[in-house]
Amino acid sequence: MKGGGFGLVSIICVVTVAVVAAATPGCSGRGDGAVVHVAAASDLRFALADLSAAFRSAHPDVALDISYGSSGAFYAQLLNHAPYDLFLSADVEYPRQLAQRGLTVPNSEFTYAYGRLALWTRASSAVDVTTAGLNALADERIAHVAIANPEHAPYGRAAVSALRARGLYDRVAPKLVFGETVSQALQFVQSGAADAGIVALSLARSPAGERESRVAAIADDLYPRIEQGGAILGWAVRPEAARLFRAFLLGRDARVILERYGFRLPEA
Repeated sequence: MKGGGFGLVSIICVVTVAVVAAATPGCSGRGDGAVVHVAAASDLRFALADLSAAFRSAHPDVALDISYGSSGAFYAQLLNHAPYDLFLSADVEYPRQLAQRGLTVPNSEFTYAYGRLALWTRASSAVDVTTAGLNALADERIAHVAIANPEHAPYGRAAVSALRARGLYDRVAPKLVFGETVSQALQFVQSGAADAGIVALSLARSPAGERESRVAAIADDLYPRIEQGGAILGWAVRPEAARLFRAFLLGRDARVILERYGFRLPEA
């Protein structure tokens, strides 16, 4: 199946995972037993697990109910008031557009990190991307290259930009397969459905990802900056609890975790 004018093979499947942190009854704090429903970009899957644990330590009476998916798909749902309190997008333009439509708490949009791309292959791959970099994708032993769908995924658009900047797009385009999210693109490579992937460095930095793979960070100047941002939705049931988590994400402890997963950070 061809994809959205890019002339690429497209494999699309929606994968949404909910992670619920149980609140601790009887603990003191400002959250007052609140549950914050978070729509989060899939590149945050591993980093947000650590962030959630750190947040729960500081605010044990606030539970986080986190769903992961495509930023563009979440944006489309939020235009119809999908039942989330906080949106963490891989593209800050999505929460900004929601704010322009009057769908967020005024002045609640924020930038929490800048995403980065990485080239990922299984450790058993015959092609060493750590030395060849993006040029490895032109190797005839690489039959399929997984990226996120550039029609709605910021990391997919960045991957296409990096290939074009290296002058590789025309050679690699026939090999491209799409994941609905950047997380699913990584899963394609892990499962053997693709030989290599251009994915989020934050996913490649997971302990399991590093053990199973060869990873090469892609130079930041090959693609537009991936500014990741969020906003509190105007219909949030517990906006004060959402503000607590927003404040945590912009704080020192969260910045240390985000940096560990390869994100670049905005000025404090």
